[in-house]
Amino acid sequence: MNISFTLNVIPRTKKNSQRIISNYSKKSGRSFTKILPSELYQQFEKECSLLIPQKLKFRLKTPVNIKAIFYVQTKRKIDLTNLLEALDDMLVTTGVIEDDNRDIIAGHDGSRVYHDKENPRIEVTIEEMLDYKQWKGA
Repeated sequence: MNISFTLNVIPRTKKNSQRIISNYSKKSGRSFTKILPSELYQQFEKECSLLIPQKLKFRLKTPVNIKAIFYVQTKRKIDLTNLLEALDDMLVTTGVIEDDNRDIIAGHDGSRVYHDKENPRIEVTIEEMLDYKQWKGA
């Protein structure tokens, strides 16, 4: 199985500009604090959800390698690992993969970050890893 698609969105990370929300629960009588991703990341997830074809939202459960080529608008330094984390979480939220744990996302081999000011995007290739041995037990 080989799935490829392009997301014509500005690649975002989850870690930049997180929001801390404090609230009070009348039910428990306690205050609580919640850390939410930035509004830009939440918009990124919504845009991606609309761009990913419904036929790809089948919640993959088998080990895969997700190769992502990110084309970003900025020349500033950006962490590939943060972009990958945001992509993985978005793929779970939109229903492409079941979870982003080690037994499903076995690798990100071939992923890169490039600059393209005029056409930011993410080119995604998901390949099933037939020879990957899933972990046993917890």
